[in-house]
Amino acid sequence: MENNLILYYFGIINLLSGVLFIIDKNSAAKNRRRIPEMTLHFLEFMGGVFAIFILMYVLRHKNRKFKYYMWTWVLVIWWIIILLIFNYDFMSWTFMINKKH
Repeated sequence: MENNLILYYFGIINLLSGVLFIIDKNSAAKNRRRIPEMTLHFLEFMGGVFAIFILMYVLRHKNRKFKYYMWTWVLVIWWIIILLIFNYDFMSWTFMINKKH
């Protein structure tokens, strides 16, 4: 049950992040009000960085803005480290340090 909640969380936060990133891209193209970068970075920090990271290159949006690009890379690396520390394998959420073989 707990494993499913974590997967649902990551799915929802990445879906929300991706949708807002696409809205920001469309707003930029139409010269409309944009999603603040701090909002996008907050969503990245909360776990939505993977969708934004992929969409940054697929949509060619914000991938040439160094400051945004740099913080997104920092958050990607941060999340990868967090997932490796907790050895999250998308099937279980366990600490593998004391696991007996």
